[in-house]
Amino acid sequence: MSTAPVAYPLGGRRAWFVWGAALLVYVLAVFHRASLGVAGVLAAERFHITSAQLAVFTMVQLLVYAAMQVPVGAMLDRFGSRALLTTGLAMMTLAQAGFAFAHTFGAGVLARVFVGMGDAMVFVSVLRLVALWFPPARSAMVTQATGWAGQVGSILAAGPLSAALHTYGWQRSFLIASGSGVVVAIVMLLVVRDTPYLDPNRTKLRMRSVGRALRSAWRTPGTQLGLWCHFTAQFSATVFAMIWGFPYLTVGLGMSSGEASALLTLMVITGIMVSPFIGGFTVRFPYSRSTLVLGLVLAIVATWTVVLLWPGRPPTPLVVLLGIMMSIGGPGSMVGFDLARTFNPPDRIGSATGIVNVGGFTASLCTVVLIGVVLDRVSPGGPATWTNNSFRAAWCVQYIVWTIGIVQIVRLRRLARAEIDTNPEMEHLRRRISKRHG
Repeated sequence: MSTAPVAYPLGGRRAWFVWGAALLVYVLAVFHRASLGVAGVLAAERFHITSAQLAVFTMVQLLVYAAMQVPVGAMLDRFGSRALLTTGLAMMTLAQAGFAFAHTFGAGVLARVFVGMGDAMVFVSVLRLVALWFPPARSAMVTQATGWAGQVGSILAAGPLSAALHTYGWQRSFLIASGSGVVVAIVMLLVVRDTPYLDPNRTKLRMRSVGRALRSAWRTPGTQLGLWCHFTAQFSATVFAMIWGFPYLTVGLGMSSGEASALLTLMVITGIMVSPFIGGFTVRFPYSRSTLVLGLVLAIVATWTVVLLWPGRPPTPLVVLLGIMMSIGGPGSMVGFDLARTFNPPDRIGSATGIVNVGGFTASLCTVVLIGVVLDRVSPGGPATWTNNSFRAAWCVQYIVWTIGIVQIVRLRRLARAEIDTNPEMEHLRRRISKRHG
């Protein structure tokens, strides 16, 4: 535990208020990120675009989000969470307002670019607040809680926004969504402070130190291990929920829209329910965090393999099991942020977290594109010619991504464990490990 003087106790009442206010921003960011999923059909009609062009909206958001993570991490260490949360919230609010009035495909894409840029600043900013405001023993649990609580935004998009679109129409619904950002901004600015420490130099870097912090964070084996854990565990559920899952369920497997929506909602609920258990595991068994991720990934791979090898249409219970297993990968990927927190000092947590966050969204972006390429190859006639076999071939691209990720996790966890065993700064973690195993 640090002996640096603090204005507020770590993990105290003020810490929870700061986290809660920042969490509101993250919930809203997830809501904006998922908003296009329920508005897809209306978007196609409004912009007069094809299914491939509709997918561009999602790909652009993922690309911008992933590309922004490292520079956002650097800015986070320089300017702090409060400044980036304010900037990100302003970008998303203005972008959603622009999306409300957009009538052309180009204008719509531009709006989603700024939604992605604003979204990219939020999650890592909240995690940095968690790392600074809570003691290490509690940080893993609060990090997991941040992940699952943020998914409330997906539920709000699937429910209230969907109802609003049908009741109030496109423009008014997205203006209401945009206006909610103003309310959240007021709460955030009144409550959130960057650090509980009295010495501001403890949590801020000078500009000339930003590049050095990025290099140091990247060279740390624990940071790289966190990136590949995030890369490998998260992407399947993200791709399924954001773009290809709904058409696979409805067109490929013949489910009704209601059944497909229910399964996507079940995935969100499952992730929320599982997160506390994974957070508890990371606290109790810090030496086995990468083992947990590998186990979850192999379970996801095994379930997908059974579904894809099933002759004809797989039974509904098996498809439901697939959704449940994929959804566990989301909380599992959060282990990567706990690794970044463990292996990096407070003054470069933002840089390390940004590096880790690149992983899952890079994997998701690559998978979205590869699935689209395969679908175009096996079903060149477009959505009208998609079949279960078309999707069966397309989903196989996941094995490429899984293989790359698993190899990197196995390679890097040996280096990370070696650092735990030899680095004097890892003494606190060695004591926790020996206490659990002693």
